[in-house]
Amino acid sequence: MNVHQAKTQLSRLIDAAHAGETIVLAKAGKPWARLMPLEATAPQRLPGRLSRLGPLSQPNALLQSMPPDQLADWEGSPLIPAPAQP
Repeated sequence: MNVHQAKTQLSRLIDAAHAGETIVLAKAGKPWARLMPLEATAPQRLPGRLSRLGPLSQPNALLQSMPPDQLADWEGSPLIPAPAQP
């Protein structure tokens, strides 16, 4: 899209870019710039946001050992990286 067209349709182009489209702007018929969406920002962590739910019903459960079968599931999970080999 040439720059003159882009100036008259800027609001629509910004909405299209926000929706994921990439728009190439041309000057004198040659690609000149790119209008594209920004990378999504990670949501900010809000410490204490679950405190409104009240205290844990069994806080000591957090300190107890896991049963062996559950521990094996966690250790085999892709969420837990394998320990580095020396």
